[in-house]
Amino acid sequence: MSEEKKNDNKLFCNGKYDLVVTIVNKGDGEIVLRASKKAGAEGGTVMYGRGTGIREKGSIMGIPIEPEKEIIFTLINQDKTELVLKSIIESVDLNQPGAGIVFVLEVKHLAGICHLFNTG
Repeated sequence: MSEEKKNDNKLFCNGKYDLVVTIVNKGDGEIVLRASKKAGAEGGTVMYGRGTGIREKGSIMGIPIEPEKEIIFTLINQDKTELVLKSIIESVDLNQPGAGIVFVLEVKHLAGICHLFNTG
């Protein structure tokens, strides 16, 4: 058996993690980042995109407008998921139509930022 196979457990972070994905209108990404950090997240990654949906209809001189979005990826320990999720929802009032969406994905493997999660 190769040395890499014997030490597989050292290749990945130990524990259970979630990826919180938040999609909000351009300009609200910083609010989401502050809210998630306040709730215990270490940080996040912001990407930019365009969205279409039933509530985002509009045009200027007959040219359709595609709303700009910010997509925030936040990796967290699963024990912080509910607190971070609640903080994000409240920060940009995601219960209002057209404010954005947030969802959580379970992460099976994680490497590269283990130093942020391993405290022992």
